[in-house]
Amino acid sequence: MNALIRIAWRSLRNRAFTVVLTVLTIALAVALLVGVERLRVETRESFLRSVSGTDLIVGARAHPVQLLLYSVFHLGDATNNLRWASFEAIAANPQVAWAVPVSLGDSHRGFRVVGTTPAYFEHIGFAGDRRLEFAAGRAFDATGTAGLFEAVIGADVAQRLGYGLGQEIVLAHGTARVNINQHDDRPFTVVGILARTGTAADQGVYVSLPAIEAIHLNWRSGTRIGNAPEAEALDMARLQPGSITAAFVGLRSRIATFALQRSINEYPEEPLTAVLPGVALQQLWSMLGTVERALLAAAGAVVVAALMVLLTTILATLNERRREMAILRSVGAGPRHVFGLLLMEAALLALAGGALGLLLVELGLRIAAPWLQARYGLFVSARLPDASELRLLAWVLAGGILVGLLPAGLAYRRSVQDGMTVSR
Repeated sequence: MNALIRIAWRSLRNRAFTVVLTVLTIALAVALLVGVERLRVETRESFLRSVSGTDLIVGARAHPVQLLLYSVFHLGDATNNLRWASFEAIAANPQVAWAVPVSLGDSHRGFRVVGTTPAYFEHIGFAGDRRLEFAAGRAFDATGTAGLFEAVIGADVAQRLGYGLGQEIVLAHGTARVNINQHDDRPFTVVGILARTGTAADQGVYVSLPAIEAIHLNWRSGTRIGNAPEAEALDMARLQPGSITAAFVGLRSRIATFALQRSINEYPEEPLTAVLPGVALQQLWSMLGTVERALLAAAGAVVVAALMVLLTTILATLNERRREMAILRSVGAGPRHVFGLLLMEAALLALAGGALGLLLVELGLRIAAPWLQARYGLFVSARLPDASELRLLAWVLAGGILVGLLPAGLAYRRSVQDGMTVSR
């Protein structure tokens, strides 16, 4: 076997230029396949960690995925609202450590406005134990009327709209991207910009719940009547919301999660739904499985094309090597040796291309990791190839050996006489 490997290696060295191109082709295909797999896994993990540290999400009766979509990802609208009295009852439960309300319904230039409390920035997490952080500024002031019309914006809002601290923004009534119903009588001032998270938090405009109530005091049935009162003239007690869209709930002990979930789902005062974020995220991701399979299929097709290049390369040089095969036969090599030589060359090319492809993926992701984190909030960990990636490499190697069977079989059938009659 060692002798066969040495002969195959020397044979490949004699065709260095063609061999290098073939290995690079396989390497790029493997890099694409493994890169797609790595990003698929990391994206899935990042998606499943879109919200962490929250034990339950509570809203009006709805499908768990729908509740997750509008409360976490700010997609779609709630079927109904959750009464403020119900929220207070849930927050007062002895098992509840904290509860953060959110109110949706307004927007700003296509970005959803989230009415909440400063506790949102303290308790809502992502990616395991990470918490929302401020890239600049601070949270809005919800203690009085002085800071009533203050806003915090996500990283995407700041980047796409070019906003900074002190920027005055006008909220729109409703969620339409093009909206003529503006709350331009009471603009908000940006006092904080969140650091990028790679989650829906990057695309939110956050204001206090009393501010949401204040800008709607002069609205009736979707129509503005006059101007909103000045902040100094408002009574904070008057600005308590009558209802909210959803609530994020953290428990003192996770042992009580299912009991509290059942209690909320059977709440007698109004129909409510409490979902476990992790379970709902799994359900939502399972709906996207077709996209995952499509990406892997496309990358697999590229690998198949690269293996066809390998087959074509070996077949193209087979006629030129007929004398080489005949000489090997004349010095005692049997048909099995010739067959094994061609198969060994195909395996070495596939192995070299696969190993180089893995190296390209590791180097590429290590270089791109800071950019992916800063631009998309995607955390790509530096690590050795895992079992799934090694299995992909094994399949590429097996594919290389498989395509090598054809030229090896053709070489096996060549006779010594056929090789010796080839003209010089």
